[in-house]
Amino acid sequence: MLKMSQVNHIRDLSECGYPICKIAKKLSIDPKTVKKYIQQDDFSPKPPSIPLRPSILDPFKETIQAWLAADQQNWYKQRHTAMRVFHRLQEEYGYTGSYDVVLRYVRKIRKRPEALARQELVWEPGTAQVDFGEADFFVQGNRTRLKYLTVSFPYSNDGYVQVFGGETAECVCQGLQQIFHYIGAVPPLLIFDNATGVGRRVHQVIHEAKLFGQFRAHYHFRVRYCNPHAGHEKGNVERKVSYTRANLFVPVPDIPDRISYNKTLLDQHQKKADERHYKKNIPIATLFEEDKKAMYLLPGKPFHVCRYEYLKADGYGKICWDGKHFYSTKPENAQKQVLIGIGADTITVFEEDGTILTTHTRQYGMVRTDSIDYSTSLACLAQNAGAWFNSGLRGTVPDTLRDYLDQQPKPELRKHLRLLKDLTEQYGLQTAFSAMEHTVRNGSVNVCDATVIAARMTGYGLETPPEPGPPLQVYDAAFLRGGAVDDA
Repeated sequence: MLKMSQVNHIRDLSECGYPICKIAKKLSIDPKTVKKYIQQDDFSPKPPSIPLRPSILDPFKETIQAWLAADQQNWYKQRHTAMRVFHRLQEEYGYTGSYDVVLRYVRKIRKRPEALARQELVWEPGTAQVDFGEADFFVQGNRTRLKYLTVSFPYSNDGYVQVFGGETAECVCQGLQQIFHYIGAVPPLLIFDNATGVGRRVHQVIHEAKLFGQFRAHYHFRVRYCNPHAGHEKGNVERKVSYTRANLFVPVPDIPDRISYNKTLLDQHQKKADERHYKKNIPIATLFEEDKKAMYLLPGKPFHVCRYEYLKADGYGKICWDGKHFYSTKPENAQKQVLIGIGADTITVFEEDGTILTTHTRQYGMVRTDSIDYSTSLACLAQNAGAWFNSGLRGTVPDTLRDYLDQQPKPELRKHLRLLKDLTEQYGLQTAFSAMEHTVRNGSVNVCDATVIAARMTGYGLETPPEPGPPLQVYDAAFLRGGAVDDA
């Protein structure tokens, strides 16, 4: 390779009209080399070539690529971060290399710029920040996007998470209550993101939801609301929201239901609490004890998270809540005002005397849903047995029992439906189905057998033999002798 001074000499001679052959002879250089440098149109510096060396990450690169490829099917906020990739490689594949190696490789694949640095603020012990995030979950096999309430404590960097269907005041109160009672204390100050879920802002005035106002009075904590678009005022909880999604919800969790999963999330928080604070180098659990010392005691009674509304039922006895979600009451309530209790996870329907008629799982989202408790329509169906074949209840009845009822004349069908109603009121719909189905398998349905079987199912189980009573042989012998039974 020629020096740049030689290259420039060649090009200078060429500019002066020297042919290639004379330049080659004059400088004692191969004519092909002279021609190459004369025709070359780019002399920009080139980066030095780095020889490829084996990497400790090589055995895991295909796995990482597969994870990141699968992420393309997931919501962009619920994909693997480099840190999550690093932790999964350690936990699932025994990776022993450094995080930096993983980070460089993930950045190489994604070609993303480095994240901007954030300034850490100083917070007093006991103060909590509250915000919502959202993530996808598989709920009983169906992908569903849910909200998760995050409560962080910036002094210790501890945090708690609860999952809900929405960001309503009921969800906020329910989540806060579950967290308060789990930690056994109440933060004196909660900082919210612009009244998220607990009210609405009109200009500079916050109008709190009535339920949240009652909840706040019950637990006696103060609140502060951030200004719009002022994320720096609650930076800790915003980072906690992202951290939770990246570390707890990747890959997409498969959960049976929100209520049981929320209990699991509270128990899982201990794993984070066992870590050391990223700056103070003190266990988070130790720092959180300082948080708790600054908190209030729990009140003597827990708050009942429920608000009550009177709604007019339609012609089928259904009420509508949240605009898209319909819930059955009973046919007799058609066009009547019905009292309902609205919770974070349930919609409760009350009778006129205040007793509970039925409780539905609360639905969220913009797609219409119909939640029906067929047990509440049994009284009406028993009076109008002719509607049996077109009733929604029929499709829920076990096949054996349904086939039996289909074959009954109307008077017998009415009697059986009345029996189903009575058993349901005492033992529940599914037990009533099972008891009557059992009698069908043994021949035919009758009140005595079905009632005894339902009682056994509810008590000690149908397959469990009853406890044997005292032996009666001694009584038989006494009666045959005509004498009395000994006290022994």
